[in-house]
Amino acid sequence: MEVKKQPAAETKTTTTAVSKKMVLGRENYYLILFGVVVIVIGFILMSGGKYTDPAVFNADELYSTRRTVIAPIVVILGFVIEIYALFHKSKKA
Repeated sequence: MEVKKQPAAETKTTTTAVSKKMVLGRENYYLILFGVVVIVIGFILMSGGKYTDPAVFNADELYSTRRTVIAPIVVILGFVIEIYALFHKSKKA
């Protein structure tokens, strides 16, 4: 008996053009970076100074308007900027 060999199936290696398209636009990434900077500024405003005497409680410094009102508003503003940056449709060039 004679066995006939069938020709190997030709495999075509085609390279498809992979688009390196970014998910968000450049403007979105700048807004995200700006939002992170605003959040960091808010946390810096919220941080406190070092007490010279640990036995003394200074309520005016601990419960100041900067720490209890302004800093949380700045942090929340930073998170709002982050949400806006993620949903904003940037203009294509």
